[in-house]
Amino acid sequence: MPPDSQQPADPDKSARDVEGWATLRRFLPYLWPKDNPGLRIRIVVAMALVLGGKGIMLALPFAYKGTVDAMAGPVDTGLTVALALVAAYALGRFTSVAFDNLRNIAFEKVGQYASLALAEDVFQRLHRLSLRFHLARRTGEVTKIIERGTKSIDMMLYFLLFNIAPTVIELIAVGVIFYINFGIELVLGTAVTVVLYVAVTRWITEWRTKLRREMNDLDGKALHRAVDSLLNFETVKYFNAEQREESRYSHAARAYAEAAIKSENSVGLLNMTQSIITNALLAGAMAYTVWGWSKGELTVGDLVLVNTFLIQLFRPLDLLGWVYRTIRQGLVDMAEMFRLIDTDIEVKDIPGAPALIVRTPTVVFDNVTFGYEPGRTILDRLSFEVPAGSTTAIVGPSGAGKSTIGRLLFRFYDPTQGRVLVGGEDIARVRQDSLRAAIGIVPQDSVLFNESLAYNIAYGAEGADEAVVEQAARDAALMPLIERLPDGFGTMVGERGLKLSGGEKQRVAIARTLVKNPPILLLDEATSALDTRTEQEILGTLKRLEEGRTTIAIAHRLSTIADADNILVLDHGRLAENGTHAALLAKGGLYAEMWSRQASERGKDASTTDEGEAGEAAEAAEAAE
Repeated sequence: MPPDSQQPADPDKSARDVEGWATLRRFLPYLWPKDNPGLRIRIVVAMALVLGGKGIMLALPFAYKGTVDAMAGPVDTGLTVALALVAAYALGRFTSVAFDNLRNIAFEKVGQYASLALAEDVFQRLHRLSLRFHLARRTGEVTKIIERGTKSIDMMLYFLLFNIAPTVIELIAVGVIFYINFGIELVLGTAVTVVLYVAVTRWITEWRTKLRREMNDLDGKALHRAVDSLLNFETVKYFNAEQREESRYSHAARAYAEAAIKSENSVGLLNMTQSIITNALLAGAMAYTVWGWSKGELTVGDLVLVNTFLIQLFRPLDLLGWVYRTIRQGLVDMAEMFRLIDTDIEVKDIPGAPALIVRTPTVVFDNVTFGYEPGRTILDRLSFEVPAGSTTAIVGPSGAGKSTIGRLLFRFYDPTQGRVLVGGEDIARVRQDSLRAAIGIVPQDSVLFNESLAYNIAYGAEGADEAVVEQAARDAALMPLIERLPDGFGTMVGERGLKLSGGEKQRVAIARTLVKNPPILLLDEATSALDTRTEQEILGTLKRLEEGRTTIAIAHRLSTIADADNILVLDHGRLAENGTHAALLAKGGLYAEMWSRQASERGKDASTTDEGEAGEAAEAAEAAE
């Protein structure tokens, strides 16, 4: 579904509209899909079965009345009629049950496909939203919104079509029957009671809806805290924060429990109020019938007829409160999901954008200015060019804008001004999928899916076969690890790849990029989180990965990019220096200062290591003596 284009000025009114008829209006196309006539036929069949079942149920009280009146007459003439009407009554009840179940069978596919279509739309939309959205939203809350919204669809369809609509039909039919058989008084009494019942139910349910919204917010917060804590399990352990996390979760869960208590207690109030109204109608209607019987205008069967009709009517009316609450809650849940669909896509393809065809893999930043927030500029009129087949390193102090370059290159954001060109094409004017297909990345933190090694390596290209995966693993120096593992390529890597070491995860990321085989490669501080020995091993593998590709290497440790063809030195989002390693050292500028500081730190680390090794040797000698 396309997002709503207009945003009302009053947010509260907007919320009420979206959770009411506006939500229902947007939901109806999923119920009546234009491109699936088979589902529409099923809906028509289901509605025909509903009408047939309702007609049978409206005829049953007359069979019951006829049976009672026949029994009140002579036995010899009434026995046959009474038995025939009893048989018809039993057959009618069975037929009504059969129609209800056939209706459910016919409609089940409609409900499931409507849920599937809406869930697919939401999931597709989430993958098209900007990185800014996903960094700001809580994953637990988003998944909960999708779960609640999709689960509400099937119930919404069922209640709207098979409870609300048949109840309205039955109310009209009972009014006509009462008018023909008992006069306008009973019709008016029934109408006033039903209106009062609906009004009270709606008033109390609206109050409960506020409690439901509060419960949803608190439930999402509790889930977010639980998911966030478990995802950061190691960090919690590092800082002995188990009790702190338990307290945070307990606080959120307790707030949810208190809101749930209020909500459930309000159910009792609603049920008692409904019972008072319906039983008052039943007592008044039966008293009216008894009064008519006392005057000889009505029969005993008429009392049974009125009683049976009202009890049949009370059954859906008794459920009306629960149905109304369920529909209102479903509208709230679906409204939240529609808000996800309505979230503006920050980075969009222009209409009719062509695919990017990279003939010469060059990268150019042309006078690019960008900031994540207004008033805070990260890149300031930055310009540089990466020639085809070369390796360009980007270095600078923390906060200089190095990683932002990678995000702009992948077009997770658009520059405030300026252009980014790949292969001579402005990336804002080509399709995003084709742009990202041309660029491979080995990030600092290689996040893996909780799947097998083979799945994570093959993720680089859809449809990659076993031979390609194995060759990529071999080129990434992963085969020694895989051959040691009992399950080989089928080994599960755990949540976010936590079962692997940092170096192993980086090798998987390299293998995944080899499978993708892109002409342009981005190394975003790919070794900064590794120890020196592992770093040197990974650097050798990266060198093989860079061969024949245009490479941009964002680095913190200058020793890893000293052999780059060109080095760009950023400072406060601007290009401070550029040149080869030797040329930059000769300038004696910012790069030389950073190199000198890092060399000094490496010297201290080496000195400390030497002293430690000497101390260990002395202790070993003393122990030997």
